[in-house]
Amino acid sequence: MGNRKAAFLLSSWKIARAYWFSEEKWSAWGLLLTVIALNLGIVYILVLLNLWQVSFYEVIQNYNYSGFIQAIKEYSLLAACLVIVRGYQIYARMILHIRWRRWMTQRYLSDWLWNKTYYLLNISVGHDMDNPDQRISEDVELFVWLTLRLSLDLLQDVVTILSFISILWNLSGVLYISVMGYHLPIYGYLVWAAIIYAGFGTYWTVRMGQPLVKMDFDQQRYEADFRFSLMRLRENAESIALYDGEKQEKWNCSKDFKQIVGNYLKIILVRKRLMWLTTGYTQVSAVFASLVAAPRYFSSHIHLGQMFQIVDAYHHVQTGFSFVIDSFTRIAHWRAVVNRLTHFLVSMEMVRTQSAVAYQLVICKKKCKEYSVENLNVFLPDDTPLLSNFSLSLHGAERLLIMGPSGCGKSTLLRTFAGIWPYASGKMIVPEGEKIMFVPQKSYMPLASLRDIFQYPGLEKMVSDEELQFILIKCKLEHLFDKLDIVIDWGQVLSLGEQQRVAFVRVLLQKPYWLFLDEATSALDEQIEEQIYKMLIEKLSKTSIVSVGHRRTLMAYHQTRLQLDNDKNWKIIKM
Repeated sequence: MGNRKAAFLLSSWKIARAYWFSEEKWSAWGLLLTVIALNLGIVYILVLLNLWQVSFYEVIQNYNYSGFIQAIKEYSLLAACLVIVRGYQIYARMILHIRWRRWMTQRYLSDWLWNKTYYLLNISVGHDMDNPDQRISEDVELFVWLTLRLSLDLLQDVVTILSFISILWNLSGVLYISVMGYHLPIYGYLVWAAIIYAGFGTYWTVRMGQPLVKMDFDQQRYEADFRFSLMRLRENAESIALYDGEKQEKWNCSKDFKQIVGNYLKIILVRKRLMWLTTGYTQVSAVFASLVAAPRYFSSHIHLGQMFQIVDAYHHVQTGFSFVIDSFTRIAHWRAVVNRLTHFLVSMEMVRTQSAVAYQLVICKKKCKEYSVENLNVFLPDDTPLLSNFSLSLHGAERLLIMGPSGCGKSTLLRTFAGIWPYASGKMIVPEGEKIMFVPQKSYMPLASLRDIFQYPGLEKMVSDEELQFILIKCKLEHLFDKLDIVIDWGQVLSLGEQQRVAFVRVLLQKPYWLFLDEATSALDEQIEEQIYKMLIEKLSKTSIVSVGHRRTLMAYHQTRLQLDNDKNWKIIKM
């Protein structure tokens, strides 16, 4: 148990320390010290209010009207100061919160996108990394909020205890108890009563609430899985409608939601018991101070003002000692968040190093006019070989067609050429400084205007409307010209054939020297396919084209054919 707690604290520190020693460390520490100073100011004002109660109730007891008015004025000044300080404390903490979250979000997003990590997480075997989008969007926010809330609350509770415990100790006096005829003195008995009472509540809160850590972790995962199922239903609405798959989709979504309900019912049972405990603890503590202070008051050792001062001081001390009780739900949630973020970071690091350790694909960038591979071996994620000892050299303006039965590794070979497939070994030489473009079978349609979609992922120079219109006509998309600046989900509006033609608009705008097409015309009829290829050969006459496809009509637009089969055999045929 102790080792797990130490490991957890170490994990949370590793996640947090990156920001506090980053390029923003000086502003971060400045804001943190400001928040701490304001917290100390709040505690100081609370101490003054505690001392104020002595004089206030004393003038009431003595029917001193002028003293009463003076006490009200003093209270008004202290209350105004408390309001102002607390307002600035909240403001400074929220500024620190959003800056910390901004930094962590940018870092995690960069790590996720770096070196195609987001892609590796999707294809890796043995990594149960679920919903990385939720880790970045929700868990980073929760980690920052809960870390600041818990740490600053703990600091304030410690300072509060230290500030009020001396007041409570001095007012406790000495309590004598009789044990076997002896009168034993207990010094500061009010302090010991607060410690024992808070210790009792803390022990039972931790014991009863321990299962919440795993339950909160699972609940977030089940919620994310349910959202993902609904999102997939929306994104694939047409396919599901054509299949009449509503019944199956309802069953799938209901299955995911059933996990949410089942786990939440378990959480309810634990929180019900916790609520009984914490509510009873709070209600008893409201009168506990009066009970333990009553012997000194009724023996005339303290007057009414000091009685109220004891009640107030005890309340602050007991609240400080009850940090775990008051914050246990947040602590359980924080532990679940830290575990999820740690798992996310570990998964990203593992998939980045796994391929580097197991496979040795050496990519060399050279100033040359060829794109080549030597002794290339390509595997599936489960180490099943797809291609062995493969060598190929492409030269400028050469056009190669890759054909073979489904599942023989054609698209995987193209991913290897792109350098994103981690399960490969051998050597690959890539021309340095030349534009290389890969076009997948299904064109990516970001949520943006058509103008931005055509120029995705970005052009070195702006394209004029006249040039764009000319290209749209060539690609049979002229009907979209008057919709260039409309922002909708074009992936749901355009047909697959139109989306593939959008990809060729990008090709003509990008003008690559090396073009790789992964069944990029599979949704086009043969007539449009012919027009597209002829246009590519004409407009990009110096571009090398590598196509993956099944249609034999594609052979007319290429000079060489690479034939693959399911037995890892390959041969190059001149056409």
